[in-house]
Amino acid sequence: MPDQDQRCAWARNAPDLMKAYHDEEWGRPSRDDAYLFELLVLEGAQAGLSWSTVLGKRENYRRALHGFDRSRIAGYGQEDTDRLLADPGIVRNRLKVASVVRNARSFERVREEHGSFAAYLWGWVDGEPVVNRFTEPSQVPVSTPLSDRVSKDLKARGFNFVGTTIVYSYLQAVGVVDDHLAGCPAASA
Repeated sequence: MPDQDQRCAWARNAPDLMKAYHDEEWGRPSRDDAYLFELLVLEGAQAGLSWSTVLGKRENYRRALHGFDRSRIAGYGQEDTDRLLADPGIVRNRLKVASVVRNARSFERVREEHGSFAAYLWGWVDGEPVVNRFTEPSQVPVSTPLSDRVSKDLKARGFNFVGTTIVYSYLQAVGVVDDHLAGCPAASA
């Protein structure tokens, strides 16, 4: 575990779940479609909420969404949507729940077109993470021209809850962008 004072500012005094997420997941490059879909669902659920709230519901999402099984979710109908809207363990916003199903279907179409969602996503950065070494939290943007382009393309492909701010947060989460602050032990070398 990194020293408390060396972590990125948002994780220094955070609950243990957030510290573990920072230390073990956030900013680590992933090319695993299952993980990429899971984080896409969670980032969409987070819109307007704190990340710690959604992270705290992650296991409930995993249970409710059959382990984030994309192909199964893509086949969900009204009965499944109603079940999700009645589940107090997840964010029960009608638009967000509908987006999970819609995004699963769009995700699968991207996989068919590109061979994997990872190939599509990492193609935006020629397969290499964008590594920033900001020294202050105030330097970390909430969106960039990259997130603008990816967001626009995802929307054109039928995804929703993929605005540029959500997409930038997603790119950070899955390691396409490494925004660990300079000096953070979790930063890539």
